[in-house]
Amino acid sequence: MQDEQPARPDPGAEPPAGRLIRLSQARLGDRGVIEAVHVRPELDHRGLSADELERRLLELGFVEGAQLEVIHQGLIGGDPIAVRLDDMRVAVRRRDAAEITLRLAEDVR
Repeated sequence: MQDEQPARPDPGAEPPAGRLIRLSQARLGDRGVIEAVHVRPELDHRGLSADELERRLLELGFVEGAQLEVIHQGLIGGDPIAVRLDDMRVAVRRRDAAEITLRLAEDVR
């Protein structure tokens, strides 16, 4: 009898609703609520300190509880990502979007 390997998730599959993902992993049309903004200090933020990048994201409106919808992705590498953030539109670099945790809405798509 062979040991069955657990099925690997399909990298092209949509993440389940209600799940936590990084904003950089979100797809066009995904909607949800910002769960957290936490900039990891061990990563290179291109000349910005982790505290400074976190402050900038918060000033742009990326705060816990804000409603978010991905409305556009750039043509080259999907960068930048444009989102509807509560009642405004904001563009953010994909590498910075990796510092924002999003809880996908239950009624996505």
